[in-house]
Amino acid sequence: MFIPLKDENPTSRFPIITLILIAINCLVFVYQVISPQGLEYYVLKFGIIPYEITHWQPAVPVPRIFWPLSLITGMFLHGSLLHLAGNMLYLWIFGNNVEDFLGPVKFIFFYLACGLLASLIQVAVYPGSKIPMIGASGAIAGLLGAYFVLFPSARVKTLVFLFFYFTIVYVPAWILLGLWFILQISNIGMGGGVAWFAHIGGFLAGAGLILKSVKRRRRFYYV
Repeated sequence: MFIPLKDENPTSRFPIITLILIAINCLVFVYQVISPQGLEYYVLKFGIIPYEITHWQPAVPVPRIFWPLSLITGMFLHGSLLHLAGNMLYLWIFGNNVEDFLGPVKFIFFYLACGLLASLIQVAVYPGSKIPMIGASGAIAGLLGAYFVLFPSARVKTLVFLFFYFTIVYVPAWILLGLWFILQISNIGMGGGVAWFAHIGGFLAGAGLILKSVKRRRRFYYV
């Protein structure tokens, strides 16, 4: 098991959008928890339900947001504090450098596009599922894919532990994120309430989209 703690990859500008996204996710979670309706109500109301997207029919006995909009709202909901904390840690470590590369405005659209594509891939794999899908994991997986392409040699301070043994090592990003991606693939079919295909799809979407951006920059440079 491994947990990234910090990367050695300085940025040239303040990561304002990354911090805003972290703040929004945290505030939404706090509202979910303290609201009289409770956390589950908002998961059912605003989460992504594949059956509704593919069949255009209601799937749960509560008033729902207009179904296509759930592809956005579902990105900002989390089911537990641990779920939120893990996602926000990855968003902070890897998001700031991707934002630095793209710029704030493009970064917003990139983040949302990765989240949308990740969710749609999960929907395509399980079109009849009536289980709400929530979390920023798909969008953040896109950032991991982008980071993998942009900064493969960046060193990441990582906590590695196995049972009672643990240590801190510095790992190149391509190894750490490559292992993360392999782990997602190996967990397919394991259940656990995790949208593994959203993680995989988000990572591939982020890598593909950022490659297009890199190629466009190179064409512009050489012209």
